[in-house]
Amino acid sequence: MAEMFAHRSVRLAIAHLLVGLCQTANGALGGEPAVDFTHDVAPLLSRHGCNASACHGKAEGQNGFRLSVFGSDPAADYEALTMASRGRRVTPAAAEHSLMLEKADGTLPHEGGIRLESGSPSWETVRHWIAGGAVETAPDRPALTVLQLVPAHHIATFREKLPLRVMAHFSDGSERDVTGEAVFHANDAGLADVDEAGVATIGTTPGVAAVLARYQGRVAVFQAVIPRAENPNIPLEPAPVLNDIDRLVDDTLAQLRLAPSGLADDATFLRRVTLDIIGRLPLPEEARRFLNDQSTNKRSQLVDSLLERPEYADYWALYWSDLLRVDRERLGLANAHEYYQWIHGAMAENRSLRDLTRDLLLAEGPLNEQPAGHFYRVSTKPGETAASVAQVFLGIRIACAECHQHPYDQWTQQDYHGMRAYFEPVHAKPYGDSFALAASGNPQVKHPRTGAPIPPYPLGTTMPETSPEGDRRLALADWMTARENPWFARNLANRLWARFLGRGLVEPVDDMRATNPPGNPSLMDRLARELVDHDYDAKAVIRFITGSRTYQLSSTPNPSNAGDEKNFSRALFKRLPAEVLLDAVCDATGVPEKFTGLPAGLRAVQLWDSQAQHYFLKLFGRPARITPCECERASGASIGQALHLMNSPALQAKLSHEAGTAARLAGSGIDNDRVVETLYLSTFSRFPTAEELSDSLQYLGTSTQPRRQRIEDLLWSLLNSQEFVFNH
Repeated sequence: MAEMFAHRSVRLAIAHLLVGLCQTANGALGGEPAVDFTHDVAPLLSRHGCNASACHGKAEGQNGFRLSVFGSDPAADYEALTMASRGRRVTPAAAEHSLMLEKADGTLPHEGGIRLESGSPSWETVRHWIAGGAVETAPDRPALTVLQLVPAHHIATFREKLPLRVMAHFSDGSERDVTGEAVFHANDAGLADVDEAGVATIGTTPGVAAVLARYQGRVAVFQAVIPRAENPNIPLEPAPVLNDIDRLVDDTLAQLRLAPSGLADDATFLRRVTLDIIGRLPLPEEARRFLNDQSTNKRSQLVDSLLERPEYADYWALYWSDLLRVDRERLGLANAHEYYQWIHGAMAENRSLRDLTRDLLLAEGPLNEQPAGHFYRVSTKPGETAASVAQVFLGIRIACAECHQHPYDQWTQQDYHGMRAYFEPVHAKPYGDSFALAASGNPQVKHPRTGAPIPPYPLGTTMPETSPEGDRRLALADWMTARENPWFARNLANRLWARFLGRGLVEPVDDMRATNPPGNPSLMDRLARELVDHDYDAKAVIRFITGSRTYQLSSTPNPSNAGDEKNFSRALFKRLPAEVLLDAVCDATGVPEKFTGLPAGLRAVQLWDSQAQHYFLKLFGRPARITPCECERASGASIGQALHLMNSPALQAKLSHEAGTAARLAGSGIDNDRVVETLYLSTFSRFPTAEELSDSLQYLGTSTQPRRQRIEDLLWSLLNSQEFVFNH
């Protein structure tokens, strides 16, 4: 008998029988009709933070009481409340004296403080539930079908306070206001914040704000367009439209009452687009030639020429090597180099991003013949592989759903393990001096809590009853790269947009969800369509983006857009990535870097091994490739970086090198005007202004230092300027 009672299912059955008897007794005595745990009480545990990770939702619980994080397992939470510690947390015979209520209302000491005021609607709901027999799920309760925030859209004003209502729609056609039971969250508190009562407070920055509400595992989103306050002294003059991007950006700017900045001059465009496409500075002679060119289409011609240069493959192979984690520590030196060479070859051939994705997902056989398969050796666990695939190629973060439902999205543990099931049959075995990859067998994945089998199925679809025949990955690859996939093309287009404009339409770029909508949904759709219509050709989208007025805008703000950094009314300053900045220093000083153990002449952008030790690259944010997240690459500026540029012995050695730029110019016999012009073209890709030329000539002509030393000093000052360190 003791063994039988130890079985969880038997204990649950007996508990339900006792609860049913209690409920019947209450009904016979004319008590209030019972509410249930699943529909009424579980949402309140989320609403009042009881199941948050800082409280009873953390792994070990709190003071002997543990709940599932964010209510991801209502059945386990019900058992914890009604059966754990002999069920002492609920007392149907004296509901108001239940430990659950006396802790929550402060009658008894509670480390979390008062969570439910005695007599409040939430307190009464819990009391009613306990008094009615603490029912888990009433059999006649309709299911939640739609959750809606009212209003869903609003044109807001600065500092406006807007009460939001959360309406739940059920399978029987009924609806109920559940504002008091929902959890609210604002995506960007700088644009709009929201309190626990659902009152949104609009900020003082123009933009598009989003607020979400969560209830019973579903989410609803409210969006507010926040225009700039009217100022009759700032006219919103029409700007030229070069392609569809400008039209769609202008629609948003008009709503926000923001005027775009003017077009960047030729020198700014030259430096910006060259750094963005090939990751290096234009040479002085390239800059002179472009600036003196009078052709009306020279900008598009420049883009076409840059896309065909070998540096394009170097730069974009570096980008994809970060995301796909070319990691020598995990793979070994030779294998990591093979993996990188495969990525670099795909960039050099301009391989379709769809085909690159399929090749990676479906890799099979000896890895020295199929080096794309090293992806499966970087992420060795099926769940880790599934999370990486979702994050890199769909822009969806599902890793947290391994343990609990995503707090701000629809993904459940079942969804996570449905994706994991695609990769469960994949394994790598030693093969000669490398490995061979195969997908074999039909392993079953089970839900970690319920033990129910979970066949493979894509995110956002209904779980089937059986697994697909053959290699499961083929079905996943077909779904992912299908034209109608809701995430694949949008994710890739968003990543490309962020690389060129300094921020994505969705930020972070790998966090695409209903509760983190794009700031300009129509533009997101248009960019995705451009990618699909051109057979996932990245270069076609690059031409589309760089051909827009939006990309070519000046970074100089006007009175209307000085505070705007999210709506693409002006160009944003982007600090040069670590490898690009080091190469820029080498190009400007005329002295290449020598990396330990690697051939001379190798540029930092070509340095495929992220583990190669180099202080400058580490200081300026090179990622270690531990995760597939773009956030690993640090893009901010720091005091340490500034001090290094000012005081680094390594930089001084380049400035004073016998074969460097300063020494060459000092011994060339050219006049100081030409020296200054060459230095400005080498660093800023532009000619000096009249004032800059005058100041530079005055220093070069009057200083008591040797001429070469003076040129070194001038070059040092240019390398330490914001204009050099940032793309703008």
